[in-house]
Amino acid sequence: MSDHLSSELLLIGAGKMAAAYARVFRAMNRSMLVIGRGPQSAVQFERETGIPPITGGLETGLSQINRLPETAVVALPVEGLAEAALCLLSRGVKRLLLEKPGALNGGELHSIREAAKAVQAEVFIAYNRRFYASTRKAIELIEEDGGVSSFHFEFSEWSHLIARSAQSPEVKKQWFLANSTHVADLAFFLGGPPRTMNCFISGALSWHPAAAAFSGAGSTDTGALFSYHANWIAPGRWGIELMTRKRRLIMRPLEQLYVQQIGSTAAEQAELEDEIDLLYKPGLYRLAAAFLDQCDPSSLITIGQQCDWHDRFYAPMIGAGNL
Repeated sequence: MSDHLSSELLLIGAGKMAAAYARVFRAMNRSMLVIGRGPQSAVQFERETGIPPITGGLETGLSQINRLPETAVVALPVEGLAEAALCLLSRGVKRLLLEKPGALNGGELHSIREAAKAVQAEVFIAYNRRFYASTRKAIELIEEDGGVSSFHFEFSEWSHLIARSAQSPEVKKQWFLANSTHVADLAFFLGGPPRTMNCFISGALSWHPAAAAFSGAGSTDTGALFSYHANWIAPGRWGIELMTRKRRLIMRPLEQLYVQQIGSTAAEQAELEDEIDLLYKPGLYRLAAAFLDQCDPSSLITIGQQCDWHDRFYAPMIGAGNL
């Protein structure tokens, strides 16, 4: 059994996302324990980060630790998030950050919420795009202009790549929650959560029978109007456009921001304070700081909020009963 009493946090996973977290934590001078699964990923992780993970999977890894940190980050594939979260909560972890979207489906999200409530633990979902430099700049301009009056977002996916990817059939069937909510979450974070919404779906894909095309519209809690569209069998890309009384803010790609002033047809690229986003995976450093230092709590989404958004927004967008 290993004695790691000085470690501040536990990092679950040894893949690319976990390595990205590890680089951020090291830059913050945070000590960590890392639990991975197989020796091959562990070797690659240590090569990239200089940190040797405990191997053998979560249960084996936890059995080798003398005293668990009360803070943990889970950077596993989507299908492994819920099981790891429930295990860690049962072992006494009190603050937990789960990689987006937190679980494979709504049932798993609600199970995590109930488990966290039972042990009085805090669980957050790691939507790093909320912390992009482009997002921060967009928020600044929105506040200058007195808020968002309307917005539109698109979450078209590249079906030809997803169909032949190594993702499991279970994840592909839940692709909207697993991947497309990166866009929907950011759009509703910036423009406001819906108060009313009408949703439409059509078509089907062999790997995603629920739908192939999506559209909808509604109004937010502040009265802003919004619309969305996605067609997974046609060309497209992610994007968000937010309208204020003075500007159109265009995030396409999401890491960048273009600004169209009223009275002009030109959209000029905004200057961003993106030094941290260029050094690390975009948004991840500020996300980690918000979680560990509790310095920007309003930008973190809790497991309770994720359950609420899933039930009220995401499930209707994909078709009731399909999430």
